Amino acid sequence: MRMHSPSLSELHAFSTAARLGNFSLAADNLHVTQGAISRAIARLEEHLGLALFERHGRRSVLTAAGRAYLDAVGPAIVTIESASAQLRRPHAGTHLRLSVTPTLFSHWLIPRLPDFNAHFPGVMLSFAPYRRDDPVNAPEIDGWLRIGQNPWPAHIAADYIVGRELVPICRPQDLLGTQAIRTPADLLRRPLLAHTNYQGNWAQWCAHAGCEGEVPAPAADFELVSMLVQAVIAGMGVAVVQRCLIEDDLAAGRIVVAIDQAVQIERGYFLCRPAGRTPTPALLDFREWLLKQAASGHDHPVVSAPPGARENPLATST
Repeated sequence: MRMHSPSLSELHAFSTAARLGNFSLAADNLHVTQGAISRAIARLEEHLGLALFERHGRRSVLTAAGRAYLDAVGPAIVTIESASAQLRRPHAGTHLRLSVTPTLFSHWLIPRLPDFNAHFPGVMLSFAPYRRDDPVNAPEIDGWLRIGQNPWPAHIAADYIVGRELVPICRPQDLLGTQAIRTPADLLRRPLLAHTNYQGNWAQWCAHAGCEGEVPAPAADFELVSMLVQAVIAGMGVAVVQRCLIEDDLAAGRIVVAIDQAVQIERGYFLCRPAGRTPTPALLDFREWLLKQAASGHDHPVVSAPPGARENPLATST
């Protein structure tokens, strides 16, 4: 029987270049030369008898035929990679490799991990380096904890975990004296501090809190939540942040919720995985444990009940 399928090296070159839109980036990703990527795709185009890419400067854009071919072969490539990675792992089924957004990792997840280890001592956790532009399909990673909102792309299965609750924060002394913060208007008279990537948080909170008038422009912005909190502690101003990221600072009394009026936003942290990939038993246990931690409603890590029956692995939460 004649074989119509190209080689896996050609398919990997094609799918990686399609995902990254650049032959040079694809070469770096696959640890080969750019020439090797170009030759592999040229062989594939010759094999198929059609052009898969159009070149626009440094960008390589899929043709209509290329997009259709990627949609057809992409899931199969992921399946082959995932199956191969699983077989190569020692103690398959007991190893859980995760990629976690650093802010959630340090502020919310790490304090809770001893409870997970106590309930699932046979699961070895390891964590992949975080990449902001990760396409959520690497075969060596089981799950991703990422910030985002519904709807997610169809190829990603996502369960909401935590992070939609937005609260205003200040120093404890800002609630005392004649100039104390008592209303949203009092809050807006202070210098507003913002997160560099989410400067719309103030507008969202004010819209739901019933603030009148225009929201003042931030006096300063910070790239990390930890920096934003430190600026509040130092007396630079007030901020709005996701409550899940300030549990330790609230418990220690370094900051307080300025006005007990939380706002629910669409953005939050989700446990993600490729929709076409069957989750491992360890990932199902981790998912169930995460949902219980988030549903507890506590401001601190809780000791969860012993794990029960696993939930439907294809179900998603909103």
